[in-house]
Amino acid sequence: MPSGPQTITTAPENTAQGRETTAAADRVRLKPEGPSSGQVDGAWWPRSDDFVAELPALLAELEPSLKRVEHVTYSLADRAVVARRLPENRLVRLEGFRAQTAGTVTVVGPERRLTLLVVPPATDSVLAHRVLKTAAEKGNSATVETLLAECDAPGR
Repeated sequence: MPSGPQTITTAPENTAQGRETTAAADRVRLKPEGPSSGQVDGAWWPRSDDFVAELPALLAELEPSLKRVEHVTYSLADRAVVARRLPENRLVRLEGFRAQTAGTVTVVGPERRLTLLVVPPATDSVLAHRVLKTAAEKGNSATVETLLAECDAPGR
């Protein structure tokens, strides 16, 4: 296993407008496997606030690490109750909890769970990638609040 953060990368996608966009895999970073530290196991930068629409791409990236995704939990402080299951996937349960730390999602497999910081979709790409990298650094123990504050940091 590599000693640094796991970055799942693919080539950039081209949009209809001819601009390059970041591939889904460039929006997820995980800490290397080993003893856990901090409140999160990595970070996810979704393209939009449409949680249910964004989840399939995230789950596809995490399947190799988790073997199989069984359910996803989220904070009710971040979003209203969403569907109990993904529309195209009757096997993955979605559950909202008041006690879950705001700004995170937890993706659960049969033997492992990953709690990810959710970088707000509107975050500047330079800041977003910095936060993705920081959240996935081995030994990083920054709080969710500290990591999210970096998303809004002007002049960084």
